[in-house]
Amino acid sequence: MTKSNRLGFILWGKKTAGLVFIALLLLLFMGSLVEKSQPIVPAPAVSFTTLHGEKLSLAQWRGKPVLVTFWATDCPSCIQEVNDFIDLYQQFHSNGLEIIAIAMAYDPPNHVVEMTKMKQIPYPVALDLRSEHARAFGGVPFTPTTFLIDPAGNIVFSKVGRFDLTAMQQRLQQLLKKAQ
Repeated sequence: MTKSNRLGFILWGKKTAGLVFIALLLLLFMGSLVEKSQPIVPAPAVSFTTLHGEKLSLAQWRGKPVLVTFWATDCPSCIQEVNDFIDLYQQFHSNGLEIIAIAMAYDPPNHVVEMTKMKQIPYPVALDLRSEHARAFGGVPFTPTTFLIDPAGNIVFSKVGRFDLTAMQQRLQQLLKKAQ
């Protein structure tokens, strides 16, 4: 083997090793986006001020299932997921479901207001100007991130990335049956 062939082989090996490493990191990250069961933990005791100035707290919704979504107006998956949240709200709100959307601290408030109007979001939307809500939920680094809270006030499901609408509908049906 000539010197240039050996050098090419070594460089190819390093490039391949680098690509394999990146591929493994991507697989690990994608695995974290998969919906999975988790231990039941109490939801944080947080209060929100909506874009309309209404004061809400998770405690006042005790006895109902609640979906909390952290989102941003510059997040394509978040904007697509808004339609799913609207569908869930229209389907289950009359049976007790509550939803609150929390805009991330970096999201300009005027963008949040505009998007809320444009999408005609029927559920409450709050700003998280100092990331207090994101920290209360264990530090929310990515959007969209969704938490499902059962009527007893426990987080029973969380998802980073878009959730599966059909699976969420089934979860909500089960929670609403238990709440009756």
